[in-house]
Amino acid sequence: MAGLLSLFRRKKTEEPKCAAVIVAAGSARRMEGVDKVLAPLGELPVLVHTLYAFQDCPSIHEIVVVTREDLLVEVGRMCKDFAFDKVTKVVVGGVERTDSVQVGLREVDPQADLIAIHDGARPLVPQAVIRDAVARASLTGAAVPAVPLTDTVKRVEGGQAVETVDRSQLWAVQTPQIFEAGLIRAAIQKALEDGTVLTDDCGAVERLGMPVTLTQGSRENIKITTPIDLLIGEAILEARAEGVL
Repeated sequence: MAGLLSLFRRKKTEEPKCAAVIVAAGSARRMEGVDKVLAPLGELPVLVHTLYAFQDCPSIHEIVVVTREDLLVEVGRMCKDFAFDKVTKVVVGGVERTDSVQVGLREVDPQADLIAIHDGARPLVPQAVIRDAVARASLTGAAVPAVPLTDTVKRVEGGQAVETVDRSQLWAVQTPQIFEAGLIRAAIQKALEDGTVLTDDCGAVERLGMPVTLTQGSRENIKITTPIDLLIGEAILEARAEGVL
């Protein structure tokens, strides 16, 4: 709470210092053996697109990349080749995603007011999504972009649909998820101590009873999980180049 109070006491004209932890330590189980962060998207690897988004964002002051041990050298070389000067460290993650997040949190500048946690496999996050989440987190202490669900959702038991869930109250959250630095460090540590399996980082904050504000996400902010996602990503890049998006 002390960290939140210090954040809120900042002068309105004083921009909070926000560091980004890019988590790129996942496996390639659903990508048919192709590493998703190194897969080509347009003319560049997926992770390069991701890093450009944060490198080019004025709201981000530092980037820490968390990756697998077997990718450490390649990712480090990539950061140098593309002159990502905001990248201060490239480190090896843990077994589970939450372990990798904690590794990244430990490497962030201790003077950072806010920490943004982003999936390395979300290469097309628009600048506005990052800026809006940072701005909201600076006011509330925790903010994540999200989009409303458009598909009909069913609750299933034993392979059979038993209920149609009201989708008007359901949103799909994205990254970057941005938090006051002390809050997310405490939340992730508590989740690891309790052995809790998390699918996203705001879940750790919710477990502490802290509210998380939703900001406007983007349909372009897809996560590369399967080979078909690369095709969708290519279409988004083409549409951007043509000025459609």
